[in-house]
Parts: sequence; C-alpha cells; structure tokens
Amino acid sequence: MPSPNQNPAASSPLNRRAFLHTSAGALLSAGLLQSAPANTQTVELPAAHRELMQQRRRRIVVQYDANDTMWSYWKQNRNGDTSFPRFRDAVFSYADEPGSQIDAIWWDIGGSPLGCSYPSKIEPPVDHPLLKQWLRDGVDWVEQLINETRRRKLEVFWNHRISEVECLPEGGLSKQPHPLKIAHPDWVVPASWWPQGMWNLTAAGLREQKVKILRELVTRYDLDGIQIDFSRHIPCLPVGHQWELRGQVTEFMRSLRVMLLEVTQQRGRPLLLAAKVPQTLAGCEIDGFDVKAWAEQHLVDVLTLGSRTMDVDVEGIRAAVGHAVQLQPCVDDHHATDGYRYGPIEYLRGVFANHLHRGADSVTTFNWSIGTAAACLITGSDPGPPSHQAAYHEAGTLQTMAGKDKFFAVERRGGYPWADGFFNRNDTAPLPHPFTDGVRSAKFTLHISDAPPASGVKASLTLRCVLFQAIETDVIELRCNGTLLSVTTRDPEWKDAQIFSPKPQPTSGYKPRPVDPKQRLLRLDCAVPVSAWKQGVNDVEIRVSSGKSALKIEKLEAHVKYERA
Repeated sequence: MPSPNQNPAASSPLNRRAFLHTSAGALLSAGLLQSAPANTQTVELPAAHRELMQQRRRRIVVQYDANDTMWSYWKQNRNGDTSFPRFRDAVFSYADEPGSQIDAIWWDIGGSPLGCSYPSKIEPPVDHPLLKQWLRDGVDWVEQLINETRRRKLEVFWNHRISEVECLPEGGLSKQPHPLKIAHPDWVVPASWWPQGMWNLTAAGLREQKVKILRELVTRYDLDGIQIDFSRHIPCLPVGHQWELRGQVTEFMRSLRVMLLEVTQQRGRPLLLAAKVPQTLAGCEIDGFDVKAWAEQHLVDVLTLGSRTMDVDVEGIRAAVGHAVQLQPCVDDHHATDGYRYGPIEYLRGVFANHLHRGADSVTTFNWSIGTAAACLITGSDPGPPSHQAAYHEAGTLQTMAGKDKFFAVERRGGYPWADGFFNRNDTAPLPHPFTDGVRSAKFTLHISDAPPASGVKASLTLRCVLFQAIETDVIELRCNGTLLSVTTRDPEWKDAQIFSPKPQPTSGYKPRPVDPKQRLLRLDCAVPVSAWKQGVNDVEIRVSSGKSALKIEKLEAHVKYERA
C-alpha cells in the first residue's frame, strides 16, 4: 500500500508522536474521552460452546484476502470470461489439493469501506462492477465462498478488519474520509500515517455500529465464527493512552461475545470469537489489548498472534491466557518479516516448527499465493514461491516436518510504517545490529525446534552470520551456548537481494529485486557440535576481537540438515 500524504501537523518524525499525544491529552483533559467502567463479570458459555472448543482442532488456517484476487480477476478478464465458477475453482486450488493440511479458511473480504462486498442493509451498497455483475447473475460471492468452504468440510470464519483505510472499490486510495468519519468526528483517532484517521474504539457509537454490522453478517451467512483483526490497523485508541483506555476494547469484545451468544441461541450452533493481536504480551499492552482479561472473562476463543513476525512469544501469552484460549501464530508473506520475504521451504519449516514446538495450537497464513502458477494466471494474481504450496502439505504438524531440513533466524526490524503503536512494526527485533568501537560483542537468542540427533539419526547444525562492512583484518568469534565455534566457511563475496545496506530497507511488500553485483557481504558458517546444540532456546554470542571496522550484523541463522539414507 503506498504511503498517503500525512497530516501536516504530524508529518515530521520529530513532532509526530508529540502531536498524537497532545491530541489524546486534550480530549482527556476536556472530559471528552473517558475509560469505560471496569466490567470484570465473566460471561458464562453454554456447554455446547465449551464442548466445541475442546473438540475443535486446526492445523493450518488461511486468512484469505480475496478482494485483491477479485480485483485482479476483473482487471485481467473484464473483456473476457469473468464467471464466478472459474474464479471459485482458482481460489480454492491449494485447499483442494490432496494432502493439504488446510483445515480452515477465514475470509478477509470486507473490501473497501466505501463500498460493501455483499448486499447489506447497514453498510454502503456494493460498488465494484464485477460484484454487481455477479449479483445481477444471482451470485452473492460471499455466500458462495462460505458455502463452498463448508462443502469442503473446512471451518469458515469472517475476518473483520477493525480499521481499514479508505481504499476505493476498484483499488487505489480515496482522498476523502469515510462519510461516518465526517458525520461522527468522535469516532476517529488521529494517525500519523493516514490523514483520515483510524476508527476510535473509545466511541460507544462506533462500537455499537460495528456490533450491528457483524450481527447482520452472522445472521445472513452460515459462519463458524468471526475474527476481529486488530492488525488492520492501529491505532484504534488514542496514542499514548492505549493501556489506560484498554477497557474500551474489552467492552467491545464483551459486546461481540454477547451478540454472538444471542445469535447462537437462535440458530442452535455455537459461534466462535477470535482476535488478531500482537505477538507478545507487552505488545498487546502497548496497543491497549488486555488479552488476560479477555481470557478470564471468557470473551475470546482464539488469539491469532502477530502477522509479520517469526518470533512469537507463545509461552508468555499462554501463561497469561491459559489453555482454554487457542493460540495460532500468523505468517504474512507479503508484509513479511524484513529480509525473508518468499523464503524457501526450509525457512518456512523453521518458522512453523518453532511456533508448534513452543506450544501453538495451530498456525495461520496471510497474504500467501492463492494457488499454483496456473491458478494465478486465471485470476491475474502474482504467483508466489513453490514453498507456499509445499508448506500447505507439511507445516501444520511437527510430525510432517520431522527429519526435514530447516533453518531458524533472528528477527529483523523495520519495513512497516502503517501503524502507530507496536503491531507489525517489529521495532524491538534484535537485527540489524551495528558494532561500535566501545562495544564489540553482541548476544542473541535463537529458538530451534529440532533436538540434537539421537542414535541412528544423522543431522548437522550450522550457525550462519551475515555481516556488512567487515574487513579482512576483522577477527570474529561465534559461540553457541558458550562453546567457541570453528569457522568452516568465510565468504567475503556473499550477496543477498533482501539486504540493502548502506541504503535503508524498503517498506515491506516490495517485489523481489535482482542482486546487486557490487554488493559485498561477509558470510561466516560455523559447525555447531552436538554437545552445544539445544532444542528450544539457544544463546549465541558474536565477538569482534580485532579490527576496527564499523561492521553490522545483518542476519543470524541456524541451519539444520539431515542426511538421507
């Protein structure tokens, strides 16, 4: 998404945060913005709901943004075959493959907030030409996609973006705010990156409007549940006061839970409630999401953790919410973690295996390829890497990834300017790490899901470090769990198309670029003895014992390779 023109009062990085804090502070001091009264009452869940949660198991959940695919299909075929069945078969191609571990599709098809994607009595009318054409032909694509998902015996949710930007029905960005933002300025919270502002959950009227919209959806369509997607976008509370105002979001979640239980009584089948929140407890608190209270008060069934991160604190959030709430880390491979977009299958195995080993109940994909190259050709979508197809066949369980090559990496910062807060930004990631003259050592943590090889298994672990601006006289030592490692490969000509130093990294979602032939990175590979290899947390230390270069650690990885008989 291109970065829009910013509000002049907040355009400078120096005064942006002050502007946001001042705006919220002025509202608080004027008494126009108040925290909701604390309601800590537990919502009693029916026995059928509790039984369903005990039975419901997923391997891979696909959060499926079908709007982009529909827009591409229209642009490519507007003068040809735009039939819905052709589109339908393409978007289900990965789920229909024999051996697929996809157990759920959570449709992310709210579309443009300026034009609804389905016939609604509350939202603006359908305004996309292809959707209107399908409606004239008797096809409500939301109904059809939901029914087709259910026919395949897959779980089906609706993903509700809590605050979508004003994209136009046919693509592009509107210069005008949503009409409701104009009519209800108290429903808007300032955002440094979006001049029209984001939806403000401190406004009771806005919360009621959203509950009304979602009630219409779950009564109109045969859904298994809904997910509130806080990753699109923050802030949803005044910046600088998110934790102070966390009760407003909790009250919204309570209203949703009560509404879903009311609809459940009418239809006789439970409706589940999920929320997509940051990947650490501290990150949730920064953005105003009191997930511990949600769990204690029975306001949520599933938490989707993170979006563009490979390091998810499953253990910390599990300790806060308990085992009654299911946890599923998310991997976004468009707005990917910096430096690892469209990674090979060994990388995806490492990410998903770590999530499951750390205690996740399932895993989620977002912004992945819709299918094979042939399916993408039909819809006009950009084809993804072959690793997406392979991952859908094995990344849902530790068993199907056991004994297969993997690599594990340390998270990188940056690449996501479309947020005021914690979510998606990866600001706390350890890399890149510059060395200074005063401090010539650095420590990192690497999670490795695979145990050292047992008897009869042949496997090796290689620690890889990629550095920028290293010189020949630099003596670099690597230790794993205190053991000094021997360098097996020193490659001063290493190249990586996703490293841009000394230039700044581009924003996430950039298309793959060719390698710069003039690029010079240093790659160090070190063999890790079995005695120094731990399943789970591994401590890595990197020291520069001589040399005076201002070098920078760009990537740190652990590669596990298995010997085949």
